[in-house]
Amino acid sequence: MALARARAVAVVGVEGHIVEVEADLADGLPRLTLIGLPDAALHESRDRIRAAIVNSGQRWPDRRITLGLFPATLPKSGSGFDLAMAVAILTAAGVVPRAALLRRVLIGELALDGRVRGVRGVLPAVLRAVAAGVERVVVPAGNAAEAALVPGAVVEPAVDLISVLALLRGEIAAEPVAAPTTEAASTDGQAGDLADVAGQSRGRLAVEVAAAGGHHLFMQGPPGSGKTMLADRLPGLLPNLGTEAALEVTAVHSVAGLLPADCPLVTRPPYRSPHHSATPAALVGAGSTVIRPGLASQAHRGILFLDEAPEFTRQSLDALRQPLESGEIEIARARATTRFPARFQLVLAANPCPCSKARGPRAVGCECPSLVRRRYLARLSGPLLDRIDIQVALSAPSRAELRADRGQGDSSAVVAARVAAAQDATRVRLAGTPWRLNAEVPGPAMRRLWPLPARATAVAERAFERGLLTARGLDRVLRLAWTFADLAGRGTPGPEQFGAALDLRLPGWSA
Repeated sequence: MALARARAVAVVGVEGHIVEVEADLADGLPRLTLIGLPDAALHESRDRIRAAIVNSGQRWPDRRITLGLFPATLPKSGSGFDLAMAVAILTAAGVVPRAALLRRVLIGELALDGRVRGVRGVLPAVLRAVAAGVERVVVPAGNAAEAALVPGAVVEPAVDLISVLALLRGEIAAEPVAAPTTEAASTDGQAGDLADVAGQSRGRLAVEVAAAGGHHLFMQGPPGSGKTMLADRLPGLLPNLGTEAALEVTAVHSVAGLLPADCPLVTRPPYRSPHHSATPAALVGAGSTVIRPGLASQAHRGILFLDEAPEFTRQSLDALRQPLESGEIEIARARATTRFPARFQLVLAANPCPCSKARGPRAVGCECPSLVRRRYLARLSGPLLDRIDIQVALSAPSRAELRADRGQGDSSAVVAARVAAAQDATRVRLAGTPWRLNAEVPGPAMRRLWPLPARATAVAERAFERGLLTARGLDRVLRLAWTFADLAGRGTPGPEQFGAALDLRLPGWSA
């Protein structure tokens, strides 16, 4: 029987799907037919496979070859099926024993000379293979460390097609691949120290609370008030990612093709700061057949910082509204619907007006008419700002404030220790729930599971009755109050914590 089966994995979004690659050799006019909903890159693989087999010293079967990729209804894209298709053809031709393919998945792109090149999405592919009970995975040598991150996977690195055939025939044994350690795989750390930001005690408090509770942050102020410096130092206040979160982030970066070979595991929260010319597709992801994650998904479990936020298009900003609530991005196309995780912290920074000369609450020095200022800030829509937990107005510090505060502010290490202690307290309270941080807990669930006395919430209720808060804004204040309580080491928030939360939510608010 000139029929053989191999296994590969199709990655859609960040989810893998086992694909059976069947090769049938029959009598007739020599040709190769590829079926199973392949895309253009897969159609081109016919020539790559033929050249790789011939240049590896193997005879190309002069028969009618049919390659089927099943399930046939699943769209397949990319070049990661090359190795499985080549091995299936050679197995059908009797070069490789069929038993060698029973418990293996083969992933890799073939060069014309038979070398096995690295591909994107190896981590989610191996995760799916192990979940399906297929423990042995043949992957490109450049992706071996990434594949070894999956517990239970037996990784067999492939350098070229010749070595893969020798491995399958039992002529050589694969070298064991050890999983990279966390220390060796950590990404770059923080940029700068929080103590460098002088004269902005309110801004430092805002980033500390944002880090402790995972809250979104909006900072408005003139140039030189420290908005960008504060945002750049926020990642240094966050603890390392846990094992589950690190694998989630690494899977997204693997699909996006952002993982360096010497750093296969992302252990630090990612930080993305796009230029204001970024399109909606760049932020949320795009593609016709192969959909790649955008900057919002690349910032999963980390920070997405939009400097000069009003300079972004209204469409780009409003495209972030849905993932801010759901924590994922869904991209629908004619052939498939793809989902990417996008549980990020959004940090916005804006000048008070286009001329950027305003100083102080009275906009002294500003040359912009009032209508121009309103239109400028109106680019940040009300529904978007209503989803931002912390909204602070910063002013440029005076020389006296700079001198008095120089060297007095807490360093990033000191603040990071307080943030870690607060998150530990949050984690104990949220144990047994699907949430990790205060910002993730829905308001109704927070009120039901952890009710508070009316005395504690009275100040927030009054702000709601006066129309200063929407129902969503009231929930944001409740989450902020819990974060203040966790930072203070209190079991529950009281009036003081709710007052501090309102102060960060409503600039210029007074009871």
